[in-house]
Parts: sequence; C-alpha cells; structure tokens
Amino acid sequence: MKPPPPADGLTLRAWDDGDAAALIAVAADPELRRWTSLRVTDETTAAAWLRTQQHGWRTGTRYAFAVLDDHGLVGHAALKRPDGEVGYWTAAAARGRGVASRALELLTGWAFAEFPDLGQLRLLHQVPNAASCRVALKTGYAYAETYAAQHPFPYDGHLHVRAR
Repeated sequence: MKPPPPADGLTLRAWDDGDAAALIAVAADPELRRWTSLRVTDETTAAAWLRTQQHGWRTGTRYAFAVLDDHGLVGHAALKRPDGEVGYWTAAAARGRGVASRALELLTGWAFAEFPDLGQLRLLHQVPNAASCRVALKTGYAYAETYAAQHPFPYDGHLHVRAR
C-alpha cells in the first residue's frame, strides 16, 4: 500500500527508524503532550513508538504517517482500521501554517481511495482543544456528539464525522 502522493507542500510517508531524533525533539512540546498520548522522551521510547507505528502498517490496523515539508518533520497523521478513526498532531514550529488541515485532507482522500468499505471517517479531540475542533470543521468533519472523558484523556471529547 502506497502513501498519498505529495500535495499542497506536504509529504505523508510511513514512519521509519531514522525519524527517532526528530520525533524526540517534537515530542518535548508541552502543548503536544497536553492534547495527545505521545510520550516520547528518549531513543528507547522513540524506538518503541516507531515500532508500534510500523506494526500497525504490517497488521493493517493503523496507517501512521510522518508529515513532512521542506523543513522536515511537521506532524503526524494516522488512520485506525477497521473503525476509520483518524488522528493527527502538529509540531510546535509548524502550528498556524495550516499543516494539520492540509495533512488531514491528504489522509482523508487517501483513506477513502484505499478503503472503499469506509463509509465515513471519525475524528475525536478533547473539547478544550479548540484548534483541533477548527481543523475538523475546516476539513469537513461535522460535529456529531460529545463523549465523557476517558483515560488517558482528562477532558470530554468531541466526535466529528466525515462521510465519503
């Protein structure tokens, strides 16, 4: 299975072992840690996280992409199977440049093209994360409902849905 072709100044590609140093640097961002479960702090935790992403590709349960621009790693986008849940995060240095919405559009188009059985995609974010809510709405993921907080996320969550 091939990743989506580069578009709109971004490349999405499967994570590889060579991404460890960039991942460690990006994961140190307190804002990213606030809204995600990403807990990469060193070579060991980076290698474990990368193995998890690679395992998802091998098993067809999670298609995780490093999001790159001309400057390097700017984010992450993923599709979980079989439920069609999408997720993303953006590196601190890339925020405010439309990276999340562009990456999500690329991921969405790829997911619908690669998996004809997906009638819709689901996106969850914590309610106080207003930036993620804006990205979801901007990219056509309509608000569907609110979920109660569940570990490891301390806040209620919004579910957004985008139909094929």
